[in-house]
Parts: sequence; C-alpha cells; structure tokens
Amino acid sequence: MSRVFVIAQGGGPTAVINQTVAGAALAARERHPGCKVLGARHGIRGVAAGDLVDLSAVSEADLRRFADTPNSGLGSTRDKPDEAYCERIVAGLQKVNADAFIYVGGNDTAGTMGILDRIETGAMKFVHAPKTIDNDLVENDHTPGFISAAWFVAAAFLSVDLDFRAMPGIYVGIVMGRHAGFLTAAAAAWRRDGEKDGPHLIYVPEAHFSPDKLIADIRAARETYGRCVVAMSEGVQTEDGTPLAESLIPDERKERDDHGNLQLSGGDLGLALQAAITAAFPKVRARVDTFGYLPRGFAGMISDVDRREAFAIGRFAVDAAETGSGSVAMQYADGRISLKLVPLAAVAGKTQHMPGGFVAPSGNDVTDACRAYLDRLVPPRPEVWTPFV
Repeated sequence: MSRVFVIAQGGGPTAVINQTVAGAALAARERHPGCKVLGARHGIRGVAAGDLVDLSAVSEADLRRFADTPNSGLGSTRDKPDEAYCERIVAGLQKVNADAFIYVGGNDTAGTMGILDRIETGAMKFVHAPKTIDNDLVENDHTPGFISAAWFVAAAFLSVDLDFRAMPGIYVGIVMGRHAGFLTAAAAAWRRDGEKDGPHLIYVPEAHFSPDKLIADIRAARETYGRCVVAMSEGVQTEDGTPLAESLIPDERKERDDHGNLQLSGGDLGLALQAAITAAFPKVRARVDTFGYLPRGFAGMISDVDRREAFAIGRFAVDAAETGSGSVAMQYADGRISLKLVPLAAVAGKTQHMPGGFVAPSGNDVTDACRAYLDRLVPPRPEVWTPFV
C-alpha cells in the first residue's frame, strides 16, 4: 500500500523553510516509491479545507528550485486552533488517508501537533519540524532560519556603524525577537575593534529595560565614541516584565494576532523611541529604524549551512514518522550537529531564552560567550578598511 504524507508550514516565514518541505518531499519519494506527498496551502487552514498541492507531481529539479526560494512557498498561517478546529484538521488528514503529517513551525506549531496527536487515535504520526528566526525553540542548539537572519543583522549593523562613523549621530535598530534576544545579539557578531565598533549598546528581552536608562547609556556612549549605535529587540521589557511596546504604543494602534501577541514589527515603537531620543538630544543626527520582516527571508543572504540543515531536517522528519510522533531537534555536541526526535510536549509552548551568561551584567551588551556562539554560526565578516575617523 502506498503511503500518504501531508506537509504544511506555520508561523513566520524564513529564508530556508522551503528547504525543509523539499527535503521531506524528496525523502518520502525516495524511500516510499509510489507514495503521495501533499502540501497544504496556508498551513492547517489548507489541511482542514482540503486545499492541497500534489508535491508528488513536481519534478525534483523544480522542488530544488522551490527549496532555494525564501519564504513560505506553500503559504502560512498564525491560526491558533481550538479543539473543534483540530477535529477538522484531523478529519482533513483522514480524508486523504494520511499516514503522517509534517508541520514546519515554531513552538505554537509543536503545541498544535500535540493536540492533533492526542485526538487522532489511529496509526497516523505527527512530526514537528523546527523553524524560527527567533532561535527560541528549546531542545535546539539553533533553529533553521536563524543563521540567515543573523547574517542579515550582522551585515546591517556593520554597514550602519560605518555610516555613523562618517556622519556621527545616534542610531537605533529595532530587531525581531519577542521573548528571546538571539537575533538582536547577532548585531555584535561582526564587531571586531574592541568596544569602538558598533553596536555600542545591545538590549534584549532577557535584561530589564527602561527609556531613562537608554537615554543615559546613549549619552555615555556619545561621550566616549562621539556617536552611538544601538541594537534593540522589539520585545524588550521593563522591570515589571511589561513589554516596552505595551506602554509606548497607544491602545488604538495596538494590534494582536490569534495567539494574543501584540504585533511588534510595525513602526509605532520606533516612532515613540525616535521622539524620546530627539527630545533628549536636540539637533543631533538621530535615526530609529524598525527592521521588521526584512531579516527573516532576505533573498540576498541565505546561508549555505542554513540551507543544508533545513533540508536535512525535512529528510529526517520522514524517517522519524516511521517511529512515532515528536519534534525534530538540532543538538550540538563534540563540535557537530545531530538530529534527534524529542517529545512534542518538550517543545510545545516553551521558549528558549538566551543563557544568563550571554548577557552582560550592565544589561546593555552581550558577553564573549555569546560572541563565541555567534562566531560558530554566522558567516565570516567581510574585509573592510578601518576608517580614518
């Protein structure tokens, strides 16, 4: 009897999420000749509605071109399914006689898979394949999509630091990262010239933040370097654990997704910070940029390592479906990455934060341990001339 695999993508796109789909589709076809591989449009919505693409009919050459294209080629969703919605998803899978459902996503996706695995009492397997530029999935050394996004962030901050050496002032770049600061920390990956290189200040959700401290820190950096470049996570929190955006963005401008999360990737937080910095430093060149979605699927900077790892995870997910349900994890030991299937409950709804040893005691920088971690992952810095200024 031929087998049926259904594959879907959930949550925010990445530069390499299509690699995982292609890896799974090709592995299924190789290992189970005559099998059917179906891709669901827009994640679990497509599964429930029967809106499926026959990936079995796509040539290997086209699947590999699809793999090399950034962002979710099947379409994605941030739906947070309740029990009734999950019943419809299971019904959709049963309608096509699915033997396995592979869902590529983050910790919310793993949670959905846990519900589906509980509801479906037959032999169907549910395998969660990791992805997220936030790099915040427990059980994983890092996640597919993070390396490429971190490369973008490192390059952006090297570039803007050179800009603000030429024409000194204040720059703040707001980077994605609701609960974990890994991607913002990547702003320091290419910092080489001691403390002189920017970013001079780095703020992540793992350390308490206040606008008053920001202004004081900027003032001190300007006195030392004549300029100040700041990397800030969109999810920085005040001492009571409240996201800064909650207090700075007016209620009428707040938007939330289906999971109840405040949308942080718009420009409102940046506008509020721009006003505060301009008031504190009148007549000083100052700019606040919100990176928003740019780092997560940038076509010009896709890491080869990221590509290979994401593809390998898709292949591994097909093998894992033979043994049982679970979440694929990338784990690091003895200088190498290995793949392992861990329980869905070990990943679902959990957040991996930056280790305490990665955040400087000052709360406005990262440590050498964090830099060593980033050096292992982020592509090498290009050769640039040390400016005369």
